[in-house]
Amino acid sequence: MGKVKVKKADVWIDMTPMSDVMVLLLTFFMLTSTFVKNEAVKVVTPGSVSEIKVPESNVLTVLCDKDGRIFVGMDNPRRMGELVQGMADQYGVQLTKKQFETAQGAATIGVNMQDLASALNQEDRLNEFQATKGIPTDSVDGKMSQFQDWIKMARDNNGSDMKLAIKADAGTPYKVIKKMMSELQDMSENRYYLITALKSKSED
Repeated sequence: MGKVKVKKADVWIDMTPMSDVMVLLLTFFMLTSTFVKNEAVKVVTPGSVSEIKVPESNVLTVLCDKDGRIFVGMDNPRRMGELVQGMADQYGVQLTKKQFETAQGAATIGVNMQDLASALNQEDRLNEFQATKGIPTDSVDGKMSQFQDWIKMARDNNGSDMKLAIKADAGTPYKVIKKMMSELQDMSENRYYLITALKSKSED
């Protein structure tokens, strides 16, 4: 007796719902993702077991490299632009529209105020230009240092809700950290986050 061949029906899967889900997920991640900007210098932070997270908005980050050079940066372009423009106005530095846009796009700024315009003229080479500079921490004629002026300007622009975070290299000389914290204390800026690399307790 011959075998009866069963005709196989073609299997058709409607991929439209899956495509819709993929588009929605892609759109979600594009709108919620934050692109990390390149900082002026590379900092290798010390390890810590603390799991306290730094806030994601309205944060002024103070970056200190292993050679003691200091840079500052706000968490978004609008606040960064306002900070740089405010400092430029205070020190009588005229910024062009292009320089202001460069400031908005910068992750950090770390130059003497007399070099600010020149630094912002570098555009894509800004980090390379300022990598060997840093914000001066020495006061002149008994006035606040430029570092303190940056902190004060950020505070004036963003109010008491602004958080301060310090990101220092593990190899930064202690005297540099001590001086920086001393200047913050002189301004009554006694609360700040320390950005560190997370390590397990077993590494202690």
